[in-house]
Amino acid sequence: MRIFLAGATGVIGRRLALLLRDAGHDVTGTTRNPDKAARLQAIGVTPVVVDVFDADAVTQAAADSRLDVVIRQLTDLPSAPGTPGYAAGQEANRRLRIEGTSNLVRAATMAGVRRMIAQSIAFVYAPGEGLREESDPLDVAAEPPRQFTVQGVVALEREVLQTSALAGVVLRYGYLYGPGTWYDAPPKPPSVHVDAAAHAALLAIDKGSGVYNIAEDDGAVSSSKARRELGFDPAFRMPARLAQDMEGSA
Repeated sequence: MRIFLAGATGVIGRRLALLLRDAGHDVTGTTRNPDKAARLQAIGVTPVVVDVFDADAVTQAAADSRLDVVIRQLTDLPSAPGTPGYAAGQEANRRLRIEGTSNLVRAATMAGVRRMIAQSIAFVYAPGEGLREESDPLDVAAEPPRQFTVQGVVALEREVLQTSALAGVVLRYGYLYGPGTWYDAPPKPPSVHVDAAAHAALLAIDKGSGVYNIAEDDGAVSSSKARRELGFDPAFRMPARLAQDMEGSA
């Protein structure tokens, strides 16, 4: 398949690009940084330097790529929690979820794409007893600053799931840990290793629809739907040969 991977140089995107390439897909990957384009090319991914906030440029890039599937793995969180810049990063990420997703969905539909997979998060459910499932409500009544995160998630998921021309898949990831993330071990429930998160997106290329929790069995959310319909396995880790390719392109 011809895959358009938005956010191909991010912590999940780099892994996913290699998994897609290894599975035989033709991958076009986006980056905002021209210096990173060569890294994508080195691993067999066609690079496109584009800012997702430039709606016309994103639309043109999608049209030029003759796509089957669009995958949204965009984030803008350079600063870890508790460090300077974290609050600004949260607001930038909220804008990315709202405006960036809208531009990407528009580009996908204008390019005739019929399937889109998008990164979301599994830690915005409203408080409740037991494991949170995909049908449970999100915490829309939260106070700021959590409220702003929830607003971004709601807008992102609405765009992907309610655009009639698209078969949308939303992957609600737990807190990421592993190489390239802020944490070496699961920080708190729900968590998921970055390799398993990337693999879930690969699995969703040609199966599943709607929302899926992508997390470990740590008592916070249920990932049984993802296990059943996608074949998700939270124990997945990148094969050594691909991990080496990723390190070489870093």
